[in-house]
Amino acid sequence: MDLMDPTSSAEAAEVHLAARPKDLKGLRIGLIENTKFNSKALLLKVAQRLEQRHGMSVTLLNRKRSPSHEVAAEAVQEFKAKSDFVISGIGD
Repeated sequence: MDLMDPTSSAEAAEVHLAARPKDLKGLRIGLIENTKFNSKALLLKVAQRLEQRHGMSVTLLNRKRSPSHEVAAEAVQEFKAKSDFVISGIGD
């Protein structure tokens, strides 16, 4: 039996942020749609604006099984290979 102590302190974790691109022109966008109402429409609208303003293009659109599910490991690898950055969308 495991006991949880609610008074214990949180463990600090080191976070490494991705490097920011020097220029936005022509970057490849990956989109993760989370199945919530309007999430796909919102993502596509954001992508359209990025295409118009910065010449970006959508290279991959992935749909999660549900908002609470993680992105499949295979999809993560595909995003790494085909996208410069990923936007995960919400809806409602």
